[in-house]
Amino acid sequence: MPHHDDTLRALCRKLIDEQNITTDPELAAEILHAAIRLVKDAPGRADSKLVLRTLKELRYGFKIFRPYQSRRKVSIFGSARTLADDPDYKVAADFGRAMATAGYMVITGAGGGIMEAGNEGAGQDKSFGVAIKLPFEQATNPVIAGDEKLAHFRYFFSRKLMLLKETHAVALFPGGFGTHDEAFEVLTLISTGRTDPLPLVMLERPGGDYWNKWERFVRENLLDRGFISPEDMALWHIAVDVNDAVAHIHKFYGNYHSMRYQKDDVILRIAHPPDAESLAGLAVDFADLLRPGGAFHLTGAEAEPPDAPVPQYARLVFAFNRRSPGRLRILIDRLNQTAKT
Repeated sequence: MPHHDDTLRALCRKLIDEQNITTDPELAAEILHAAIRLVKDAPGRADSKLVLRTLKELRYGFKIFRPYQSRRKVSIFGSARTLADDPDYKVAADFGRAMATAGYMVITGAGGGIMEAGNEGAGQDKSFGVAIKLPFEQATNPVIAGDEKLAHFRYFFSRKLMLLKETHAVALFPGGFGTHDEAFEVLTLISTGRTDPLPLVMLERPGGDYWNKWERFVRENLLDRGFISPEDMALWHIAVDVNDAVAHIHKFYGNYHSMRYQKDDVILRIAHPPDAESLAGLAVDFADLLRPGGAFHLTGAEAEPPDAPVPQYARLVFAFNRRSPGRLRILIDRLNQTAKT
């Protein structure tokens, strides 16, 4: 590494120490170092402004969500053009209300239509808004307007990052380009392992066929042509009604809590570990998830750092080959189904 870069790193670390930053000071110094290197690369004013605005937006978004890290959340996507007398609006409001009653907080894009319905159902106290600044159509809905849990974003990519980073479930309602962009973004991130598995439910008015037609398109034009894998079809659930959607989300977290990658292993945190017979069944039915020579084994919280969540839960640990996140989702479903409570 060049000497001048060593000097810059040392100066960054010195400044971090002088500011009494004690949380991950090495990482803080690296952020500062990267920012200075970016400026020294002379990227141009437009690119520098993009980086600055993005950093400010993410900082503010992190600040808003930080006090609520222990609360589960569901992100609701759907058309901003759905009117209040539309049956889809009522279903979205009912869903937001049901999830809030179940202890979840609701995240929406803070606009009208389905987003307003979701916030309305959950109520302001249990709502977040992640708004996008557009020259038309997107006004902040009255439920979340002025609330401290509302953030405004200039860029779709940073807004989308916040909507997905902070959520534990996703609910999709009928919508246009934006809704489909968000739907396929979630599916892409899960199917490539770039985000942890989570429940994705699709809802609409009673008797509607919006999502069934969508699924038919996916099956005939993506699955049948080999563009996606058969197990990817398990990444979403078309709910028959609000109760079905809520039950699907509850079931996903019935035993499974969360996961993390640690070197070559994936660690699944589960409330009720499988017995010896069930564990042996996993070894047979999900052998395709393992790296060569790998195996499933159970351990406790000692497999993770001391600050890991739910230390009272068991850990299912295995050397995941990372080739099929869709199959990983199916494994989580199996753990939820076979849990002996």
